[in-house]
Amino acid sequence: MDKIVAENRINFLSDELNKHNHNYYLLDNPTISDFEFDKLLEELISLEKQFPEFYSTRSPSQRIGGGLTKEFKSVKHIYPMLSLSNSYDTSDLIDFDRRVQEGLGIQANDLFGSSVQYVCELKFDGLSIGLTYKDGNLVQAITRGDGMQGDDVTTNAITIKSIPLKLKEILLPDFEIRGEIFMSRPVFNQLNKEREALGDALLANPRNAASGSMKIQNSAVVASRKLDCFLYSILTNNSSFKTHFEGLDSAKKMGFKISPHTKLVDNIQQVIEFIEYWNVERFNLPFDIDGIVIKVNNYKQQLQLGFTAKSPRWAIAYKYKAEQVSTQLVSIAYQVGRTGAITPVANLAPIALGGTTVKRASLHNADIIEKLDVRLGDFVFIEKGGEIIPKIIGVDITKRKPDSIKTIYITHCPECNSKLYRNEGEANHFCPNDLECPPQVKGKIEHFVSRKAMNIDSLGGETIVQLYNAKILNNIADIYTISKEQLLPLERMAEKSATNLIAGIEASKKVPFERVLYAIGIRHVGETTAKKIAKKVKTLSNLIQLNKEELLAIDEVGETIADSILSFFVDYKNQQLLQRLNNAGLQFELSDEQKEAGSNKFIGFTFVISGVFNKYSRDQLKELIELNGGKNSTSISSKTSYVLAGENMGPEKLKKAQSLGVKIISENDFLALLN
Repeated sequence: MDKIVAENRINFLSDELNKHNHNYYLLDNPTISDFEFDKLLEELISLEKQFPEFYSTRSPSQRIGGGLTKEFKSVKHIYPMLSLSNSYDTSDLIDFDRRVQEGLGIQANDLFGSSVQYVCELKFDGLSIGLTYKDGNLVQAITRGDGMQGDDVTTNAITIKSIPLKLKEILLPDFEIRGEIFMSRPVFNQLNKEREALGDALLANPRNAASGSMKIQNSAVVASRKLDCFLYSILTNNSSFKTHFEGLDSAKKMGFKISPHTKLVDNIQQVIEFIEYWNVERFNLPFDIDGIVIKVNNYKQQLQLGFTAKSPRWAIAYKYKAEQVSTQLVSIAYQVGRTGAITPVANLAPIALGGTTVKRASLHNADIIEKLDVRLGDFVFIEKGGEIIPKIIGVDITKRKPDSIKTIYITHCPECNSKLYRNEGEANHFCPNDLECPPQVKGKIEHFVSRKAMNIDSLGGETIVQLYNAKILNNIADIYTISKEQLLPLERMAEKSATNLIAGIEASKKVPFERVLYAIGIRHVGETTAKKIAKKVKTLSNLIQLNKEELLAIDEVGETIADSILSFFVDYKNQQLLQRLNNAGLQFELSDEQKEAGSNKFIGFTFVISGVFNKYSRDQLKELIELNGGKNSTSISSKTSYVLAGENMGPEKLKKAQSLGVKIISENDFLALLN
């Protein structure tokens, strides 16, 4: 086959496969058999191997995945992905409608009197995604992240067959479309059935399964998860659409999967009727929803209503109340976390709840057990907190047996038999054997190698357990003494896996000081606090020498954190671990670039940030303020030096700043001050 014929055939096969994908996954109307589809795909893959010059990264052959992603690059959203205000009662919706009409200068006499049309959409329970298209081709897929920036997961998004790689019809040159990636209940149930047969841990629920799948670094595995995606919002500067509903109709014409349950209504009463209908019917859907999203339909009206600092004024989410069921408490197990915290877990007679089978529920701590007076054999009421985590909310006393015995909380660790302790003012009991209790040791190692800490991605949970059982890994410092010779005899540890693990360990030695400080696992010192401490003290040596008063002077360090830091460094075993980590070559101080990046320009100045910014995210601006000696605050007072105001600044903050005479500066004004 010559090149011209091959190129034409590849283009023909790509168009055919895209068309059949659209028919199958969006229209639910396949026109060829699975066998015929697979033969076309095999031919395309074969031709692309023979003629790689005609291969495209957006070819239908990429739907099967296969590429490995070392890490997902963080990307700033062009349009911030704001959250929605939540409501749980119809009175909230009536208030929302009133605010909308007042904002538009409309007066309505009753629920039917509004001239505002709303679009009602199902609130899918999955992972928010932003897809960017240029000239009809998918170029990027970004997760929500913190709303200002998210992860580039394009290689994984390509495997989702309901996301078009090439548009059926180009109605817009460049645009972003947003939606929700989810896993259907049948796919979730089948996946768990397969995992159970293999002896693997079961996935918690479809939402977590979808979110976790999109973070897998092997796109072939992502493809096997059969994820789906509904799209619900177009963002562009070149739109001729006058309404949101018109935009959705155009998106459907371009080849996007738009929920058939979306409805345009004329007033808030019809919104309430829509919500009441789906409160019952949602359990008949093949996927999970946790509420309804209500949006003002007219784009001009949306623009007029604008935004608060956190959410649009023209949209609201109605959240359904958690479903409750009753089942029997079979037993109580006690789990040990990496910090030694003991968590009691109720083992239940299996029962369906919110689309999944619930067998376990958290009992939180001894106080909750005491308050609920939960006893073995009791029939208990279960609900999913936020529709995700099952919890016991009460006991059906009418079904309690006369001979039931009050639950006595354990006094010794279920793993190492150490006597438990409980600090005054704390809810949890703790095991003090933090360096030898197996779950604590393994938990500390898992935390140490996690993505936001040392990021040793080739050292996963199963490998940690394997190395721990082989007595190769007993603490975090042992990681840096692992050799390939120790790894190769282990089961499922081939030459390549061992090489990758050693390389990952070596690469972690370059992880910056603030992440090392977070990784070593000082109780109560989270990721943000570790950053603040690192920037203030510059080196671990400086931190170790601080007394309590000096620690309390660091932003975000209170009594509890200060005491925890002092206790950690006074422990001789921790000192030995840190010495070994230092000898291994970990970063125990800020880099020269980090030290030089800061200044004292803002010492004595307090900033309040409000609104949306163009050049930096709010977190980045806060970091610049702190890096240069300033302090951030969430509320305006007479002590506030500047209010850094972006677009759609909160009106209450603006009013308060003006009343107190606090200077309001723009992003450009701030950068001028900095420079």
